[in-house]
Amino acid sequence: MRPVLLIVIVLLLGAGTYGVFELTKTRTALEQSVARANELSEQLATLQNDNSDLTEALDSTRRDNDNLEQELDDLDDKYDDLRKLTRTDSELLAKYSKVFFLSENYAPAQLTQIAQEYISDADDEYFQRQAYKYLKLMLDAARKNDVDITIVSGYRSFDEQKVLKSGYNVTYGSGANAFSADQGYSEHQLGTAVDFSTMATNGALDGFQTTEAHAWLQKNAYKYGFVLSYSAGNTYYQYEPWHWRFVGRKLADDLHDDEKNFYDLDQRDIDTYLINLFD
Repeated sequence: MRPVLLIVIVLLLGAGTYGVFELTKTRTALEQSVARANELSEQLATLQNDNSDLTEALDSTRRDNDNLEQELDDLDDKYDDLRKLTRTDSELLAKYSKVFFLSENYAPAQLTQIAQEYISDADDEYFQRQAYKYLKLMLDAARKNDVDITIVSGYRSFDEQKVLKSGYNVTYGSGANAFSADQGYSEHQLGTAVDFSTMATNGALDGFQTTEAHAWLQKNAYKYGFVLSYSAGNTYYQYEPWHWRFVGRKLADDLHDDEKNFYDLDQRDIDTYLINLFD
């Protein structure tokens, strides 16, 4: 074999060996890169799963926080309701006409004097302070409609009712029970009942049912929280178109819509309106 050819063969073999080495090296590097890429991919998948878990945990925590905030709001509302109820005299919505009894020691916690401009005579009359603003709003609204309504009687104590009933008993005997409550059973002792009159009857109660004042009250009194206690045909006392009681606007409105009277309801149903009495 010629020397030159031998040299060429040796060179080719060397080049081939080097090429194989380089290819092997490159393949190894590629395999390592693929393995690293697979490892990184697995790590990324793990991180993504962890991130998904963290996101779900975060969402769950947020939902829990929202629920806790709602529960706190509900507790605040319940606390406010309880606080309001404890400050509201539960007697003010009780059915007293021959049903429940008010002791001689009971008097409304807060009374205010009714302005003289609303009174039929010179006597001082009083009304439950928180309910008084509704009474005043109603009478002012009537005046704006050129309707004359005046007050004959507001709050009466246990002893005042006793004296009044005793006088009626002397004059009318047992017949007084048809139109006058015994002491302890009068709505006037609550301070939220009032007897109205008008100049059309010269300040008297008789004949009030035929007056413009009475017609206006029948149409509008419920808007201010007042209801007629003793409507025609009631089982407690004779028809008293002049005797109205403050029961709160919500209850008065519902009674008006349902065409019912205060004494038609069960006491437990009435009690549910106590929290809204002065709203």
